[in-house]
Amino acid sequence: MAASAAPVLQMAAAKPCISSQRHLFGGAAAFFSAEPRRSSWSKLASACHISSSQPFQRCFLSSSSKFDKGGIKAMAESSDKPLAGLPIDLRGKRAFIAGVADDNGYGWAIAKSLAAAGAEILVGTWVPALNIFETSLRRGKFDESRVLPDGSLMEITKVYPLDAVFDSPEDVPEDVKANKRYAGSSKWTVKEVAETVKEDFGSIDILVHSLANGPEVTKPLLETSRYGYLAAISASSGASLSLTYIASERIIPGYGGGMSSAKAALESDTKVLAFEAGRKHRVRVNTISAGPLRSRAAKAIGFIDMMIDYSIANAPLQKELSAEEVGNAAAFLASPLASAITGAVVYVDNGLNAMGVGVDSPVFDTLNIPKDEH
Repeated sequence: MAASAAPVLQMAAAKPCISSQRHLFGGAAAFFSAEPRRSSWSKLASACHISSSQPFQRCFLSSSSKFDKGGIKAMAESSDKPLAGLPIDLRGKRAFIAGVADDNGYGWAIAKSLAAAGAEILVGTWVPALNIFETSLRRGKFDESRVLPDGSLMEITKVYPLDAVFDSPEDVPEDVKANKRYAGSSKWTVKEVAETVKEDFGSIDILVHSLANGPEVTKPLLETSRYGYLAAISASSGASLSLTYIASERIIPGYGGGMSSAKAALESDTKVLAFEAGRKHRVRVNTISAGPLRSRAAKAIGFIDMMIDYSIANAPLQKELSAEEVGNAAAFLASPLASAITGAVVYVDNGLNAMGVGVDSPVFDTLNIPKDEH
């Protein structure tokens, strides 16, 4: 399996064409979770025409210096031949990842894993972050982060401005339209992005939603306004979702603004859509419950470092979670290797979800609790 990864997803082998809705998802696997009322997201998903999956023929070669020149040459010469094992091959597939605004979040890691598996990458970037993201990409500031396992750089075919809070231009309030942070960008509502992607490429095979937006995330739920709550639900549990969080089922003080409710809705929709989309289109629907990551978005909560320290102290695997690990899990779920997995909440959190208590509590000082000795 690829050394780097992908969270939000499946629809593994597809022919680049648009067909009737009846045949849209035939023989496919999709990794997305959704709220049915968010119809515009479905339009983005409907840019996908899925056909039967193909065998995997690619594995990923490490650039480790442990190989001598002869070994590297021999491996390079056979790279296009079928190999033994279970490699992931997404060559010929096109992925749209919504929610990439820098190079240190889960969205970026998912894009890298899908690229490492051979997929073409399109991304949707939050409008206020678009200029700095494109500038950084153009000036090579992300080049080190773009390196794939074979030494090449991840290529992003196109970056689309996107604000998933708004379905269509009619939904955008005047103050947002007049906001300087949105100046110079157009066609960034969900409906417009879906239509533009369809015009540009005709179809996509993998749809990833790694967005999480709660304008009042620092407020307790009791103090969250209706607007803040609905905004969180709208952007964080819309039609193509791949990333959730343990706050959906456990209390995480400080994770407010309706975000915990949004993640709970996401997970519920994942199961319902797994049944409906599976029966109707043979599409798989899954979501990844990822542990805490020191990303730019997570820093907005204000206590991400504390959450990471807590996880390291209490999870079965005492180490800091990397974005790449979540990306690898998503790459697996996006592939035919996961052809029988649907309706699942897949935990990628070093096992923290399995714990019923925090073992770093003084209550357990007298117990001989195993600790990581590595």
